[in-house]
Amino acid sequence: MGALKALWAYRGFILGSVKREFQSRYLNSLLGAIWTVIQPLSMIVVYTVIFSQILQAKLPGVEHSFGYSIYLCSGIITWGLFLDIINRGQNIFLAHGDLLKKLSFPRLCLPATVGLTALLDFAIIFALFTAFLVVTGTFPGLVYFAVIPVLIVQLVFSMGLGITLGVLNVFFRDVGQAMGVILQFWFWLTPIVYPANIVPESARELLAYNPMVGLMGAYQTIFARAELPDWHALIPVILLGVFFCVAGMRLFRKHSGEIVDEL
Repeated sequence: MGALKALWAYRGFILGSVKREFQSRYLNSLLGAIWTVIQPLSMIVVYTVIFSQILQAKLPGVEHSFGYSIYLCSGIITWGLFLDIINRGQNIFLAHGDLLKKLSFPRLCLPATVGLTALLDFAIIFALFTAFLVVTGTFPGLVYFAVIPVLIVQLVFSMGLGITLGVLNVFFRDVGQAMGVILQFWFWLTPIVYPANIVPESARELLAYNPMVGLMGAYQTIFARAELPDWHALIPVILLGVFFCVAGMRLFRKHSGEIVDEL
């Protein structure tokens, strides 16, 4: 509760940091923030044209022609949120070393800024994806709102893992380098660009140990199949999310003073 009160007391600092982060990204750009729309929109258009129109790829069990592109976009967009939080989180204390040394403020403001900045970027992309579903007549109806609890689970897992890696990366710089490699393998070992049912049975058993399989599958079930996800498949990622949140907070509280000295 004390941490939440501190974050609320410094909400102006957090929101200001998010605003500066967003503005600095397009500071010297002619089109400015319009790029936040152009980039995700071009991704959706490319995937739709290539897979639905040119390759005419079909998703098993889905009749409409946009099935595979929706499956692909829903996985890549939500994986992008996970990747953004992890990449920002593991470098958050290193990137703001000067700020930590000069100003006195609750250190948890930095992870909070990471989460809100990533959510802002995701909200823009997700709004465009939702508009695409409406325009193509593939909006899943009330099932769409099942994405809210799934998103909360993803945020808990991503933020917990991000904070844990952020603290460890201050003391062991190999952590950030290793995660870059791990995330590449992690992406391809998660059914995002391919359906899980094409994986050989022996390899499919190994996928059960990947917590992101259930999470990505939940999004893809909601959007590509317009069905409620398998909630039981989210149990592993929920447990891991709670574990990393607790572990990350304990590491942070124990070493918060040492972080400044190490930087």
